[in-house]
Amino acid sequence: MKKRILFGLVAGMLCNSLLAQVSEPVRVFDQEVPEESEREFQFLAYWFSQGVSSNYYPTSDFLRGQVFGRLFGQNTTRSTDTATSFYVEQRLLPFFIYQPKLFNGRAILRASFEIDFTWGDAAYGSGGNFGGAVAGDQVNLQTQNVELELIPYKNWSINLGLQRMYDNPNNPYRTLFDKLTNTGYRLMFWGTDATGVSVRYNGDYNRVKFGAWKFYENLIQKNDDVSMYEVMYDHDISRSWSLGMSLNYLRDRGSGEGGPSILGQGLNSTLSNYNGSYRFPLGGNPYRADVFWLGSFYTHNPDYIEDTWMATGFLNYNFGTVDTLTISDSYGQISNIGGLTFNSKTGYRYGKTKGDRVEIDLIYTSGDADGISDGTYSGVLTGNNWGSPVSVWISHGAYILFPHGNVVNRFVSAVNDVSNMGYGLMGGTFNAYHDIIDNKLNVKIGAASALSNVNPQGGGNQLGFELNGRISWTPQVYMNLELHAAKLWLGDFYDSPRVNGNVSERPANPWTVFLTYKWLMF
Repeated sequence: MKKRILFGLVAGMLCNSLLAQVSEPVRVFDQEVPEESEREFQFLAYWFSQGVSSNYYPTSDFLRGQVFGRLFGQNTTRSTDTATSFYVEQRLLPFFIYQPKLFNGRAILRASFEIDFTWGDAAYGSGGNFGGAVAGDQVNLQTQNVELELIPYKNWSINLGLQRMYDNPNNPYRTLFDKLTNTGYRLMFWGTDATGVSVRYNGDYNRVKFGAWKFYENLIQKNDDVSMYEVMYDHDISRSWSLGMSLNYLRDRGSGEGGPSILGQGLNSTLSNYNGSYRFPLGGNPYRADVFWLGSFYTHNPDYIEDTWMATGFLNYNFGTVDTLTISDSYGQISNIGGLTFNSKTGYRYGKTKGDRVEIDLIYTSGDADGISDGTYSGVLTGNNWGSPVSVWISHGAYILFPHGNVVNRFVSAVNDVSNMGYGLMGGTFNAYHDIIDNKLNVKIGAASALSNVNPQGGGNQLGFELNGRISWTPQVYMNLELHAAKLWLGDFYDSPRVNGNVSERPANPWTVFLTYKWLMF
């Protein structure tokens, strides 16, 4: 019985497509010759498929593959009362892990890929996120990770190559994804893949991470790159409490070049209009930006194992300067950055399993009413200014107001970036879970609401109120069948044409229903 409960707890943590970073930890044998030989090659895969119905979708005929970003933003996603979308999509994430015996567990090669498409969308072609039409034969294998992990000493690891880049002190290849989204900064700033090197120390009571990442190389003979450097420290102050701090530095000399497709990346790129982050009105002028994120985070009992309460949260301040390299009467030569983010999540387990719990999640981000016209941007910056999606805060329990993790090709929400286009944000979620059958059948109801700290022109500060629910059945370990539903009642924030897609009245209230099947296979 204890074994069944343990398996159920682990399966409950595997809640979305990003969870596919789980890998087998290196064994430490207490005898010279192991009783059973280690496998050099290991294959894992994560299958995800879902049927979706909703009243919001991209209106542009060119956006039929992957759609990301802010609802009512430049990605042309709109809600309507006159049409209903329905589609089925699927994802396969295969993982290949090679650990040669020759190196005695001190060197591991990992490679992971994505094969995503909507049923019936395309055939006999090439390109990511396509390939589900009749006859198939689509070239759409997408490289997710190709990285090498070296273990020079006990508790130390060095990762090289295209790998997970998370704002979390734990090793993403040796930590369940549910824990990664509820510790550190919860992927609110950085939760994606990037090329670089990371060095970690994971001791009994301390965790340290150093990272150096190359976002964009541009011309190799010029000083026009975009790079980020980070240091993070986490310390266990008791059996169930930990306290950490971090510093990130981003050096942007790309002047808006690079990034996904034709959108570009950086402070003045159109990528910000897609993601719902703040776009600096620098025009086509080249610029130099130096941005820092300084923060501290705490965690108590994130797995509900030590006692019935859990708590996690952080305080982060981003600051820096942007030099437009030209004298401008409108903005001045240098603009300052200074934004604050606060988050707190608290949960209580009232039953005997983790499926019996209630949680409240609160967030605050500072906003700016006049952008950089006064020489200072007092809002928040996240990784969504340099890639998409990079900021993936998905462990809050909302579906439409904030982004949800059950997604293949369409990662869209009303507040896709916590900066809320630079206006700032104050809100939160409440969720209640209950196991009808322990570790087998679970139901969830939730609510979400948020206010904008700055009113857009022609609109108010109420972003909206959401109700949602979910039924989840676990027929086997690491396998889930789920039915989800949510509706968002938009507030007077969306009376403004500046944020509602340039229409004269408030859009229709968005809703969605989807049936999901997940299977993590070994």
